[in-house]
Amino acid sequence: MAKRGGFPGGGMMPGNMNNLMKQAQKMQKQMEENQKNLEDKEFTATAGGGAVEVTVSGKKEITKVKLTEEVVDPDDIEMLEDLIMAATNEALRKMEEENAAVMAKLTGGMGGLGGLF
Repeated sequence: MAKRGGFPGGGMMPGNMNNLMKQAQKMQKQMEENQKNLEDKEFTATAGGGAVEVTVSGKKEITKVKLTEEVVDPDDIEMLEDLIMAATNEALRKMEEENAAVMAKLTGGMGGLGGLF
């Protein structure tokens, strides 16, 4: 007699679902640990040949700005603003790049939960 309804493979589905849930929980825990590790790191970038140095945390907060005396020119504030912006953006890019690398390693490069979603 033919079996009606259900999924192909019948009785295997609940066990597979439990395994998937365990894997998802493990991955979530690893993601939380990696996020905490990232938040504890700092990323530094320079602009203007080192005249401006900006450090950001993994929480995307600026923790340090360092300027050389030569870059502080009252007649060219616009250049200083541009250098600070460039160094800040580069430090944030470094932080995002590391975050993406950690996530790719965790998910095998497939995106959220190993490509399940």
